[in-house]
Amino acid sequence: MPALAPLAPLAPLADASDDSLGVNGAHGPADWQSGADSAPLRPRSVVEVLGDLSDKVSRGEMTEYQPIPLGFTPLDRTLGGGIRAGELVLIGGAQGTGKTTMSLQIARNIAQSGQANALYICFEHDEEYLLNRLMAMESALANTMPPQANNAIKIQDVRREVLGTWMAQGGDTSADLRANPRLRPALDRINRYGQGLFMLRGSATNTTPQNLRALVEAYRRSAPTRPLVVFVDYLQRVPVIPDPPSEAEKVTTVVAALKDLALSLGVAVICIVAADKEGLKASRLRNHHLRGSSALNYEADMILILNEKYQIVAKVNIEFNPYQAQRFRDWTILSVEKNRAGKDAVDVEFEKHFEYSCFDPNGRQVQEKLIEERLYND
Repeated sequence: MPALAPLAPLAPLADASDDSLGVNGAHGPADWQSGADSAPLRPRSVVEVLGDLSDKVSRGEMTEYQPIPLGFTPLDRTLGGGIRAGELVLIGGAQGTGKTTMSLQIARNIAQSGQANALYICFEHDEEYLLNRLMAMESALANTMPPQANNAIKIQDVRREVLGTWMAQGGDTSADLRANPRLRPALDRINRYGQGLFMLRGSATNTTPQNLRALVEAYRRSAPTRPLVVFVDYLQRVPVIPDPPSEAEKVTTVVAALKDLALSLGVAVICIVAADKEGLKASRLRNHHLRGSSALNYEADMILILNEKYQIVAKVNIEFNPYQAQRFRDWTILSVEKNRAGKDAVDVEFEKHFEYSCFDPNGRQVQEKLIEERLYND
């Protein structure tokens, strides 16, 4: 058999300024743009995009390719390691399923990992309330699951401990929270990553999509290479001025603006989304039950839906075992309804510890058969 000829070397990447791409060339115009000078429309050839990517690789600027883990083991596995810059993630669920608890825990996990900063914007609670929940969460996550009363603090006891610290020191204006032995371990842990977790109380007049964009742009100027994940709790409360005539139009405007913010500024955005009336009555909440607009389903890169396990597990699993039914009340099922970057239609479950404002992050795949709401709709 004759020897194979050696492979020819790859041709170098074409230079976008090369004359071969001139106005009269076969490959299209060299300077193709239109529009105002301040914001021209200028298509880029694939060769140009590839050249920019090669430059990024050579400089080691790979943050947008590196996933940011959410800190929930089976969920990160399903999402290919986590979320990435430019992605919009929606977390939906009925009241009491743990949307804020999970979102705040994810923000804490991201900051604690050191891989990115997190900005948590909340329209329902102020920063101190979120900090109280964070202290209870931190006291529980510092130890093995399930939390034990002797080394973790319930959320209802955090305020009591804060007030008790002040009273125990005689109402002194210089009272120190660190002097409280029950709070100090959680406070020490929060201090290790607290500079990377930011909180902002949402306003019905000021926290508009335009102002959120300006805020992230200011972050980008001060920390151009530091990844950021923005949390919005919750999307339907983001104001649009002037107020659109319908909630559907408002939600369409907000979700489009947040998606554009994620893509153009290179951040990940995670939004809590409320359910509509039909969703609150449904046997199982699905992505089509998100309140406001079908744009939610189109714009999102990932949609995660929370349901109470007891409500959506097939009754064959519990009708002959009341004890098993009671155990199901302690779990929340997270369904990956949409995932542009990987698998969807995946159900994982996490044990609730809401008295400590957290979930057990280890979780597991759902083994039981679940009801399928789409069958009921047909």
